[in-house]
Amino acid sequence: MVQQEKKKKQIAILGSTGSIGSQALQVIAEHPNLYEVYALTANNKVEQLIAQARKFCPEAVVIANESKYAILKEALADLPIKVYAGAEALCQIVESGPIDIVLSAMVGSAGLKPTMKAICAGKAIALANKETLVVAGELINELAQQYRTPILPVDSEHSAIFQCLAGEMGNPIEKIILTASGGPFRCSTLDHLSTVKKEQALKHPNWEMGAKITIDSASMMNKGFEVIEAKWLFGVKPEQIEVVVHPQSVIHSMVQFEDGAVKAQLGMPDMRLPIQYAFSYPDRIHSSFERLDFTKCVNLTFEQPDTTRFRNLALAYEAMGRGGNMPCILNAANEIVVAAFLRDEISFLGMSDVIEKAMSRVSFVKTPMLDDYMATDSETRCMVREMI
Repeated sequence: MVQQEKKKKQIAILGSTGSIGSQALQVIAEHPNLYEVYALTANNKVEQLIAQARKFCPEAVVIANESKYAILKEALADLPIKVYAGAEALCQIVESGPIDIVLSAMVGSAGLKPTMKAICAGKAIALANKETLVVAGELINELAQQYRTPILPVDSEHSAIFQCLAGEMGNPIEKIILTASGGPFRCSTLDHLSTVKKEQALKHPNWEMGAKITIDSASMMNKGFEVIEAKWLFGVKPEQIEVVVHPQSVIHSMVQFEDGAVKAQLGMPDMRLPIQYAFSYPDRIHSSFERLDFTKCVNLTFEQPDTTRFRNLALAYEAMGRGGNMPCILNAANEIVVAAFLRDEISFLGMSDVIEKAMSRVSFVKTPMLDDYMATDSETRCMVREMI
């Protein structure tokens, strides 16, 4: 009997020119018999998007910046690829029938609407855009339950927790332990942090990431976002989420159960691993990625995060505790201050000062709807720009 060839999973990548999107394409290229690119989207990097489209020949490409549409259209004119532009096209492409998985890897809150559209269309979500759950976690969870859509975490920490929970259905979680590298300034004094520049902040010791997430990692806002994300992904209370600094980034996160047992997921600091796991779940498939060598892991250390030097982590816990639209305020303020820091318009420590002020001044909404989130995002951005 001839074995029927397994249907290739059709994958749409939101943010294909970013770090996660580019590494996802490496995973797809390594398994051409399992995965196929259906759609690629980018915000501004049109030349990189053109190169990706010519290599992977997707059904469609979308450039969010409409001014780049003509360049993209002309460059792909000789290929049977549909070319679209604009935010609305992003939302429409994820609803396409053949798509099996949507990798949400756009930077910032711009990923919220297309991710919601993909959920409503019943597409499995490989979630790398943490702002989606930070801004509107309750709304996203409700939609995922309503449309019976799986959300598969791609962040290395949340993927680690997801893997630790495999086979533990019904066993109560005592706490989730998110590991943090500590970033490039783990040992820096407050005096030093007051003088650091973007060039220093962009040098992460372990991970290769985009500029925005690298700055978030340096300020520990990234870890704060992950704490909020973990609450929604795994249904735990804020007091059940602990952050531990683990500079070697070998243990990606842990789960402690009510009997005291702790399960940890270990691996090389390589984002292709959690990306591939999200694509292949529930199966594990071969990869050519570097393996963990325990003869070299002779010094795994752990320490408590310092929320005096890294106030963003404390602000994230505060936003999560207050709920409502407060995490949305936190995220919008952070997006503006990080962009300002990258333009040398605000100091490293000044970012936390502005975020804290925004959290005290922007209108608080206890039970927000989608329109409230949009209004909050807009109000916060305007206010923070004025502060800077």
